[in-house]
Amino acid sequence: MINNIDQIKLDDRIILITGAGDGIGKAVSLDCAKRGATVILLGKTIHKLESVYDEIVAAGGAEPAIYPMDLGGASADDYDDLHDNIEKEFGRLDALFNNAGWLGASTPMDIFDTELWYRVMQVNLNAPFLLTKACLPLIRKSSHGAIVFTADAKTSAYWGAYGVAKSGMETLMTILADELESKNIMVNAFDPGPVRTSFRTRAFPAENPQELNKPEFVSGGFVYLISGDTEGVTGKTFTLEDFK
Repeated sequence: MINNIDQIKLDDRIILITGAGDGIGKAVSLDCAKRGATVILLGKTIHKLESVYDEIVAAGGAEPAIYPMDLGGASADDYDDLHDNIEKEFGRLDALFNNAGWLGASTPMDIFDTELWYRVMQVNLNAPFLLTKACLPLIRKSSHGAIVFTADAKTSAYWGAYGVAKSGMETLMTILADELESKNIMVNAFDPGPVRTSFRTRAFPAENPQELNKPEFVSGGFVYLISGDTEGVTGKTFTLEDFK
């Protein structure tokens, strides 16, 4: 059980959030800004990022930065440019929230389109690796850095490339945590369970979204991990039960 999440302050922390335009990414961006952080909003749909930007400013939060980037098509040079731009503008990064995800298709393995497989793996596994690699030099400059992943255990039939990528991402998280154990960088993941998002609706179109938790309900768990103040816990996948 983790208490006092409501009291967490993120004053002066620089936080990069992917998939920041809607769903969990938007909710966590607003929550972090409310707690004093400067948020870098990364996503591929500019008008969604601009909407989040406006909400943060209207609420009196620190002016965020917008960074349009399509993780499905980004090259190695694009990640290098991201590093250079953050370093030039902010000098460091305190936390990276690898949140963006893409379902692709719910398809049996034997008929899964090969090109689609590569694209889904690119967004859900390769992009978090490349982004983390690009940002690590910046996070090492933080006094208490954090790298956070949105976990989603999908290992049953028809989850295809998405399920494989998410399993790989959790392994990436545990390996990275082990490598950074003595570097004052906490690396963890949080599986929030079913959440009322457009992603969830695409995956479960017959489900009643009104019965699911709103993104705002689970944002506090991500804030706790983003704060870097996890009492030395690293390499763990948290669930909602940890925050009750």
